[in-house]
Amino acid sequence: MARDHYEVLGVGRGASAEEIKKAYRKLARENHPDRNPDNPKAEERFKEVQGAYDTLSDPEKRKQYDAGGRFGGFGGGGGAGGPAGFTSDIGDIFSTLFRRGGTGPQQATRGRDLETEVSLPFKQAMDGTEVTVTVPKQSTCKTCSGTGARPGTMPVVCPRCGGRGIDSESQGFFSISQPCPQCGGAGQIIEDPCPTCSGSGLTMQSKRYRVRIPAGVRDGSRIRVAGKGEDGVRGGPPGDLYVVTRVTPSPVFRQRKDGNLEVNVPITIAEAIQGSTVEVPTLSGTKRIRMPAGTQHGTVQRLRGEGPPKAGTSNRGDIFYRLEVEMPRELNPEQRQALDAFADAINDHNPRERLLRDASAASAKVG
Repeated sequence: MARDHYEVLGVGRGASAEEIKKAYRKLARENHPDRNPDNPKAEERFKEVQGAYDTLSDPEKRKQYDAGGRFGGFGGGGGAGGPAGFTSDIGDIFSTLFRRGGTGPQQATRGRDLETEVSLPFKQAMDGTEVTVTVPKQSTCKTCSGTGARPGTMPVVCPRCGGRGIDSESQGFFSISQPCPQCGGAGQIIEDPCPTCSGSGLTMQSKRYRVRIPAGVRDGSRIRVAGKGEDGVRGGPPGDLYVVTRVTPSPVFRQRKDGNLEVNVPITIAEAIQGSTVEVPTLSGTKRIRMPAGTQHGTVQRLRGEGPPKAGTSNRGDIFYRLEVEMPRELNPEQRQALDAFADAINDHNPRERLLRDASAASAKVG
């Protein structure tokens, strides 16, 4: 029997979406087949973690899963709602979970979405690049072409449910439904299973893809690669692959939440007082910016259009330069003499005079 999805990820049923995502990423990294090439159990554990996350990360799937769990599972007996624990109120749950319209053989189902991470140097993130990712995933069995049956044979319609996959029984005002015990809700029976996939129609395979990373991605950006997730069941469409970028921080540029960049630029006391033109770094080299006389510590100046490309447009973001007055730690005699002369020249100005006056006035009002 499959383990509870919450138990697989090690989170409680009340866990937030962020807690579920954090737990998944930790377990996916620990059990990734590339990191455990000699441990076959890691691949199975990775698959189990992927399956749990696929359900719990989707609000609608999680809601359906939680609803199913509260009614005691599927095919069990003795629930609170009747002999099998099901009433007509949850017929739609069966329809959704078994991916069928209520009649006919089992419908093809879409494959699961997958997620993987790539690490990028800051420059590649800004310029854009191509990366190769290796993804372990459930793919259509090459032996049986996804039917689940041994080559030369085909699944047959379940004789008990006639292909519906559900047993229904009317008791007064209620209709009790449960998965067909003979076919397990599949609507068909594989009499001679494929020796490669054991009847599932899917096998775990490692696939390599070249993925284009657009210029200007941020740390945590998710890039969708359509159709490269897990293959669907019974010929259903494949899911998608999401590539999450992990960008190595730059020693110079910081990525802001608004998509622009920021740089700390040290300036001297003289440059701040007198004003100056200073050289600053850009993504493509350097440029010069003009500081007015009396520039204060922490002043921010902007160079428009010098930042990272904006996704889906031909425009670029901006770079913000935060000017920081750098204080000398030591002075030689000549510098000290010059500083003393400067202090004497401006000793008639007390920058704290207004602060102290306001504090005194506020104190007098309280008294």
